[in-house]
Amino acid sequence: MGLRKLPRPRRLCYESSTVRTIGMIGLGLLGHALASRLLAAGHAVVGYDVLPEQRGALARLGGKAAASVEDVAGRAEAVCVVLPTLASVEDVILGDAGVAARAGRGATVIQMSTISPALTERLAREVAARGRDFLDCPVSGTSAMVARGDGIIIAGGEPAVFERWRPLLEAMLPRVVHVGPSGHATFVKLVANLLVGVHSLAAAEALTMARKAGLDLPRVLEVLTPGAAGSRMLEVRGPMIAREDFPPQMKLELFMKDLHLIQEAARSVGAPIPLTDASERLYAAALRAGHGGEDLSVVVKALEDEGASS
Repeated sequence: MGLRKLPRPRRLCYESSTVRTIGMIGLGLLGHALASRLLAAGHAVVGYDVLPEQRGALARLGGKAAASVEDVAGRAEAVCVVLPTLASVEDVILGDAGVAARAGRGATVIQMSTISPALTERLAREVAARGRDFLDCPVSGTSAMVARGDGIIIAGGEPAVFERWRPLLEAMLPRVVHVGPSGHATFVKLVANLLVGVHSLAAAEALTMARKAGLDLPRVLEVLTPGAAGSRMLEVRGPMIAREDFPPQMKLELFMKDLHLIQEAARSVGAPIPLTDASERLYAAALRAGHGGEDLSVVVKALEDEGASS
C-alpha cells in the first residue's frame, strides 16, 4: 500500500542555526511525517526504507534516499528509527550492518518506534557499550497530526544527551517531554496508546448508538466534540467513523501489536486493565475480518457485526 499523501508542512519559523544531517530508517506514515518536519526546519535528511516507493517519496520532499541502513548510518550524525516490529528495530540497531556497528563514534541512535520497555533498556545498554549514544523517543500522535506539528515526543535517556538533541527533537514536534531513563518513555507511550485504544473504541460505540437511533452523525459530533464528552480520539476518529471511511493514520494491524505490548507491560507491573482487555477482543475481530490495513477506527465494523448477531 502506497503512502497516503500528507500535507507539506510550512517552513518553520524557529529553524535551527545548526544544519544537521539526520538519518531516518523507516519511511512509512510516521517516518515520512517526521522527515518532512526535519526538512521544513532546514535539516538534511537521508533515509532508507525497504520499499522503493517510500524512498522515492522522501526524495520528492527534498531528502536523500539511501541504499541501505549502513549507508544511512555512515552519513548521519543521528539516526532516527521508526519501524513497525520489535524484531526489525533490534536488527536495524544491533545487527552486523546495523546503526550501532556502522555509525560514527559519538553518533546518536534515536529510537522512535513503539516497542517494549525491556527491549528499549537492552538497546540502550548495548548501543552505549559500542560507543554511541541512545535516546528513547516514541511519538504520541497520528501521522497527520505529526505532519502539522501536533503531537508530542516522549523522551527518555541520559539528560545530557537529551539536552544536546532537544533542538532537533523540537524541530520534529514542538512539544517534547523528558520522562526519565531509557525505557520510561516507551512505558509512557504504551500508557498513551492504552487511552488511544479505549477512547477510539468508546467513540465508535457512542456513534454506533447514535447511528442506530437515526441521528445526524455530523451534528452529533458538533455537539459531542467540544462538550464534556469530547476526547482527542473523538475529534480525530469521530469523522472517519461517521463517514465510514478509514484511511490509515494508525493501521489496525500495527495497533494490535501495541495492544499486546500494553497487556504485557501491565502484567509486568501488576496493573489491571479490564477495559483494554475488552477492547482487544473487538479490535482483533476487526483484524480477522480483513481490516488490518485500515485505521484502527474501523473497529466500528466489529461493533456493527456484534450488534447484527445479537
